[in-house]
Amino acid sequence: MNNYRNTDYALNKHSKGIVYKFADGIIETTLTDYLRENPEKTEEDFNGLKELSDEIYYQQDRHQNRISRLDVSIYCLKQADYISMLHLAADAQRKNERSRAQEQALIAAKRLLDSGKLTETQKHRFYLYFFEGLSTRQIALQDKVHQRAVWDSLRWTIKKLKKYFES
Repeated sequence: MNNYRNTDYALNKHSKGIVYKFADGIIETTLTDYLRENPEKTEEDFNGLKELSDEIYYQQDRHQNRISRLDVSIYCLKQADYISMLHLAADAQRKNERSRAQEQALIAAKRLLDSGKLTETQKHRFYLYFFEGLSTRQIALQDKVHQRAVWDSLRWTIKKLKKYFES
């Protein structure tokens, strides 16, 4: 019984007999042993048992592989928790910074919209793009214009916004 892989399935599959593996050793029942102990049985009966034992070992091996993929060391879990906590803290900080920036942008945009420096079309598209989250394509479909017209309108609005706040 040399040159077998480490799994019980491989040991049984590549053996000519049926292999029984115990904690204290391995027993192999060959065709000769089987027929000697069971004179009423045939070689076909032995082959049926061999196929059955191969299938049982195969299912056990697959089950063990599924379970072992789920095994994770506690050390790895601690690292994962620590890393996820760092990400959560960083995300919270970014979200807080973003919300402050959004609040300032909202105040600036509101001042610009109320300043009379934008046309109604620019106000409308600015609002849809920045506050409703619509894409230039969606706005173009809604306004029944070319996407480039929406893009140009937004570009001019942003230029006016920069100019308004630089002065």
